[in-house]
Amino acid sequence: MVNNLMRFSPFNNIVRFEPFTGFDDMFRDFSLSPALQAFEAGQEMKMDVSETEQAYTVKANVPGMKKEDIKIDIDGNQVSISAQTTQVKEQKEGETVVRSERYSGRLYRSFSLGHDIDAAHAVAKYQDGVVELTLPKKVGNGAKQLTIS
Repeated sequence: MVNNLMRFSPFNNIVRFEPFTGFDDMFRDFSLSPALQAFEAGQEMKMDVSETEQAYTVKANVPGMKKEDIKIDIDGNQVSISAQTTQVKEQKEGETVVRSERYSGRLYRSFSLGHDIDAAHAVAKYQDGVVELTLPKKVGNGAKQLTIS
């Protein structure tokens, strides 16, 4: 039989110099935690990246954004995806505003790939909250061998 009981000491966290370890637990147990978790999850841009001999394919989730609000930058092997939106919802009864909800959000993700990208031939599509990028690899590495004359 294994004894899993530990003696409680209110000073353990202080002795180990970890006085705030229970702080996260307090918010995790907070009654609004599902709402807070949804807010945190909404702030991340999830992506998939696949590679072939010729190109990279990137699929990034940017839900609720308009394609006009999404910006993609390519610089060598560095790719950045950003999206920003502002939404205003008002519920009125007559001329009195009963409720007003405002949301302003920004998603941003930047990453490096193993090869430089041929930005002139890159393609971006947006459908159902997903940006799909086709990023062809640049032919050659730009290196040049010099001949001594």
